[in-house]
Amino acid sequence: MQSLPPSELKERVRSEVFARRDGLDKHFRHAAAQGIADRALAFAELKDVTPVGGYWPIRSEVDPRPLMEALLARGHDVALSQILHPHLSWRLWQPGDVLVKGGFGVREPGPDAPEVFPKALLVPLVAFDRRGGRIGYGKGHFDRAIAALEAQHPVLTIGLAYAVQEIDEVPVEPHDRLLDVIVTEAELIRTAS
Repeated sequence: MQSLPPSELKERVRSEVFARRDGLDKHFRHAAAQGIADRALAFAELKDVTPVGGYWPIRSEVDPRPLMEALLARGHDVALSQILHPHLSWRLWQPGDVLVKGGFGVREPGPDAPEVFPKALLVPLVAFDRRGGRIGYGKGHFDRAIAALEAQHPVLTIGLAYAVQEIDEVPVEPHDRLLDVIVTEAELIRTAS
């Protein structure tokens, strides 16, 4: 399997880890999202960073809403991603805001919400390793978004995942951006990136 190109390896890993993630009990996922929020809130490097970019959950990925709501309550500005394929923009968000159906069926703020440029990003993922390697959905939106934001200012990248999404080694391609931190229901992992 190691002789496959990275893109094909990623596709195999993606389907295997999707099955693991999808197999998690709904009640476990709900409790894990709260545990992940608590662990991320205790992360000192996130304490004074604003704005924080987040995402609206799809499929069985970690629900970042408990964390985003707690960040708002703590005084951070929070923005949701808006897909402008092949790029992402970030629009300020508050609970109760009207969201529209965007690219890939993702709920996102409308074009009237103010655009911001996050200094920290909550990043969804399918699989991760302890180096900060991440496999997403394969469209490269977050890799491009991280690169664009890094061209403006430093960005703290925080992957949100369940522990079952960890793999030994993510096949990394030149365009991939390593995460600074991964937060699971079990631990906060400071990566080697």
